[in-house]
Amino acid sequence: MTCALDLQRDALRAAGCDRIYEDTISGTKATRPGLAQALDQLRNGDTLVVWKLDRLGRSVKDLLDFAGGLSDSGIGFISLTDAIDTTTASGRFFFNVMASLAQMERELMVERTQAGLRAAREQGRVGGRKRVMTDSKIRSARKLLIEGTPPKEVAKNLGVSVPTLYRWVPATKTIKVSTP
Repeated sequence: MTCALDLQRDALRAAGCDRIYEDTISGTKATRPGLAQALDQLRNGDTLVVWKLDRLGRSVKDLLDFAGGLSDSGIGFISLTDAIDTTTASGRFFFNVMASLAQMERELMVERTQAGLRAAREQGRVGGRKRVMTDSKIRSARKLLIEGTPPKEVAKNLGVSVPTLYRWVPATKTIKVSTP
């Protein structure tokens, strides 16, 4: 019985590959020794051949950036099962169409996100993290600081850091309290 790696090796040899580098970890992992070794060996005029695009990564953007980097270095790129060959005019065209579609999708995603944020703001919703320092905590902090409690202790009692305390109750301000 033949394993998946044997099928990939056979296809790469049939495509005329002189050297075959292997990784047995996921294509989504950032560090892949086999790919790094292959990239170190590639020179201007060489062609990197992969069995399938998903062997390089899962994100279209990352794949396009990767292939673009190869192209900038004068290195061709072929994906056997995806019928992509950037060493030919039609292969470069197909790859550029894919890159254009990926770029358009990224731009549409940004537009949708911005529209959603605008709609939320118009409805009175504010994004981001919930404020740690509420109005009552700010009042308590001011009172404790005026009474002479050290800032470190005030911050600890309120469950915040000293820089957060000073952001909301600056040390340079003179706080006046009227006594009854």
